Amino acid sequence: MPIRTFELSHVDGRRFVKPTDRWINLRVDHNSTVTLISELGDRQASVDFRFTANYHASEAVVGLIQIEGNILWEGDAKGLVKGWSAGGQMPPDVAQEIHTVIMTNCIPEAVLLARELRLPPPIPIPQVNVPPAPGKPGKGRSPEIA
Repeated sequence: MPIRTFELSHVDGRRFVKPTDRWINLRVDHNSTVTLISELGDRQASVDFRFTANYHASEAVVGLIQIEGNILWEGDAKGLVKGWSAGGQMPPDVAQEIHTVIMTNCIPEAVLLARELRLPPPIPIPQVNVPPAPGKPGKGRSPEIA
């Protein structure tokens, strides 16, 4: 059940506050939503999606990034469309595959948009911890950070 194509159709980013404002308790929530599944043939289905990253502070909405697009999925298209039409559900393995592809493609795009909008990236930044060196450190040497 592979994904054949992935394409973006709409990219929108907004910052609702001044870049110089400081935010208390900034929270970034991101999710992916399948908006429509339609059958293109016995073995292919078109899956429309929306990726959203919301920036919320304790006192205001700070920003919003929305990305919409389409995936061409190959597999049991009739079964997928039938399940989607009946109750908005996909089989768990198909849902995992589709949402994984959406997130792995949209998060890097959202990081670039966030930089342009002067918002924090919608992913946690790894913390660098440099352990104290035992004994005296050598002159002119610094720890290697990977």
